[in-house]
Amino acid sequence: MNKVRAVFIHEFLTVLRSRSFLLTLFLIPLAGFATILIISNLKKDNQGTPLISIIAPSPEPKPLGLIDQSGIIQTIPESYSKLMMSSPDLESAQAALADEVISGYYVVLPDYLTSGQVDFYRSDFNPISGGNDSYVLSALLEENLLRADPQRLKLFQQPIKLETHFASTAPQRDPESALTFFLPYAVTMLFYLLILGSSSTMLNSITNEKQNRVMEILLTSMTPLQMLTGKILALGLIGLLQTAFWSGSAFMLYRLSGQTFQLPIEFALPVSLLAWGLLYFVLGYAIYASLMAGVGAMVPNLREGSQATFMVIIPLMIPLFFINTLISAPNGSISMFLSLFPLTAPIAMLTRLAATQVPFWQPALAAVLQTGTAILVVRAIAGLFRAQTLLSGQAFKMKLFFRALAGKA
Repeated sequence: MNKVRAVFIHEFLTVLRSRSFLLTLFLIPLAGFATILIISNLKKDNQGTPLISIIAPSPEPKPLGLIDQSGIIQTIPESYSKLMMSSPDLESAQAALADEVISGYYVVLPDYLTSGQVDFYRSDFNPISGGNDSYVLSALLEENLLRADPQRLKLFQQPIKLETHFASTAPQRDPESALTFFLPYAVTMLFYLLILGSSSTMLNSITNEKQNRVMEILLTSMTPLQMLTGKILALGLIGLLQTAFWSGSAFMLYRLSGQTFQLPIEFALPVSLLAWGLLYFVLGYAIYASLMAGVGAMVPNLREGSQATFMVIIPLMIPLFFINTLISAPNGSISMFLSLFPLTAPIAMLTRLAATQVPFWQPALAAVLQTGTAILVVRAIAGLFRAQTLLSGQAFKMKLFFRALAGKA
């Protein structure tokens, strides 16, 4: 235990004092502060103007012309007068289009009642916005065709009043809201970057000590398992402190900017998610930091280690490929498999927990499976350091890596 504590203290202080760590720790909050400062100044200079209007002002909308050859549209209500203007003939509509008075014009053909044919003319080709105001013409035709029966017109325009009732008493999220997708996506990316960043620190530590011959000295006075345990604990604590500092800085920035970040009650993340997130970070970090340590033990230098990292973190990336499935069908078979499989569970299960209510036994089972996997991986990786001298200088190969994990290298 004393040797594990000695490695822990040494590793913790070494990373904490490193220039790269301090720059990363402080530069990200400073960048956020600068962004909020710029936005605040823009708002002061444009009082009452939405921020999107400042960054990307939209052009003044132009009305559409209308030539009714069918005789159906007798009047244009005042509510549509700024969106649609009537033209007596094609010549006047073409002249208005040439003078950019209108952005285009509709021609309701004489046989509209039998063919339903309407022609639309505009000066440029724009498949994105071309004809996107056709709802105005549809509303005009509806009102004029059914103007003799206002009640039927109302029922036609608003055929049903749908009220949805849920069996669950918990607040339900609006499927049309962007937050329904954004919140689980943000949780996924946060824990992916957190686990990957903290695990990568282990690779840097192992490869540097291997090149400097420090590891050979360490292994003469302690077992590989003791050394690896001390490093995992130290770098995991560094990752947690970094996350806590960034989270506190983000909270302070919101308070300093005078803004309140309050989500609707149905989008409020449960406190249990924080507890599961802490547990899954520890377990996911233990697994992937150990795998990174194994890569560091086998590669001759950090450059080749960085190239080999991609092969190790592929399971961690799989939930990103299936993120739409995890959010839209969180209780589907694919989502359940990814959230229970130990190598993908640290990300997939947290995505599900942020997207919907998950039965307690599923995250609990996933945590047990991850714990078992972490213990097996740590012990297997510790065995690599006994074969380190034999493997030193060889190019990294996945086949050799897995053979070493199995104790056959």
